Parts: sequence; C-alpha cells; structure tokens
Amino acid sequence: MAEPALPAAAFPVPALPAELIAVRHGQSTANVLFDRARATGTPAVLPPGADPLVPLTPLGREQAAGLGRWLAGTVPDAVVVSPYVRTRQTWEAMADAAGRLGCRSPLPPPVLDERLRDREMGVFEGHDAHAIRDRDPGEALRRERAGEWTYRPPGGESLPDVAARVRALLRDPAAVPPGRRVLLVAHDAVVVALRHVLDGETPARPWPVPNASVSRWIADGGGVLRRVEFGARPGA
Repeated sequence: MAEPALPAAAFPVPALPAELIAVRHGQSTANVLFDRARATGTPAVLPPGADPLVPLTPLGREQAAGLGRWLAGTVPDAVVVSPYVRTRQTWEAMADAAGRLGCRSPLPPPVLDERLRDREMGVFEGHDAHAIRDRDPGEALRRERAGEWTYRPPGGESLPDVAARVRALLRDPAAVPPGRRVLLVAHDAVVVALRHVLDGETPARPWPVPNASVSRWIADGGGVLRRVEFGARPGA
C-alpha cells in the first residue's frame, strides 16, 4: 500500500539509486521457535553459533517463492544479500519462481555483504526475551530501562549500531550503484535501520517487518530517497 509523501530524508545518499527495495527473509525455523516461546512464556535458545545457519521453514520457502511474480515484474539492476542462510534461501526461492514465471529480463547475480547481517546479540545470541531474563535478570532489567532501540547487549549491537553499517552500505557505490534499482535481501533489524537512516525516524519500539515483506524507497529528483511502502506483502 502506498504511503503519503514524507519530509526530506535525514540522510541524503551522495549518489542515489533510482530505487531501493528491501525484502525481509521468509519465515525461519527460529521465527517459529521464538513465536511459540512468546505464546507459552517459556525460554527459547538456539545452539551457540547457530543464528547465521538458521534455515527457512517450508512455509518460509513458499512465502519467498510467492515473491517471484512480483520480482519477475520488478527486475533489479543489483541484488545484495545478507550472508545468512535464511536470506540466501529467500533470494534463491524468489529467483527460481521468477524464472519459472517468465522473468522479463535476466536477474543479476547476488552479492553477499556482511553489512546486511542480522543484529548481533553478543552473549545473548539466539536467546529470546524469556531466556535472557532467566539467564541474567539484571541485564533483562537494563534492556527494559534502555528500550529496545538503544539497548546494546554485552558483545552485541544496538539498533543504532546496525544503522551505522547500513549507512556505510548506502555510501558504497559498488554495493548500491547510482541511478539503478537495487534490491536488498536482509533481516527485520536491517529494514528498521534503513527506515531510520533514510526517513530520519526513531521509533519508541522497532516497527514490525513481516516475513517476506517488501519496503521501497524511490529517488524523488531532489537528492533524497522517499519511502513509498513499508512492510508490504505483494499479492497477499
């Protein structure tokens, strides 16, 4: 759904892409685990080092493939993908579906970029909120008082830290070529950081970004990218 025009972006990109599109990965096995834990109030913890290796669920693959029709009609000039398994699988499912549907032109090869990785949670990697509270009640209280936007777990990142690497990506013409349509396949934290960087908005709580959703910004001719949709589900 199109959104109303916004004020000038807080972060004018020096050499604008014509369009910047961000897709969040499809449903992952960790999403299911954490949703179940949230519903039951029980802790959930992934094995150490597992986060980058979390795959899509069968539903997540279907969600990603469902974007194939949209992709076939919106062929990007460049594709940049988080190196995590769930994002790479999302792009592969999208591209395969677009190819079967008769993509109007060849899709560019994806480029993996660490700057699109998910938010790093340090010592609490793979922990949901209940697990953090069980492991360290004092740290859980510090998180609550700081708020999710500014909270930085020990050894991890705050959302402004994620925004800093998003800024670096946007300033890199090799990753985001000027005047082109650029597709990013990443994580909810990255999409939230993009909105903060490009629109100058800081949420009290991070905006929800559904799985397999699309957020888009278009160059307006005045030196800024303007948001036209956020967290949309094409065809849903």
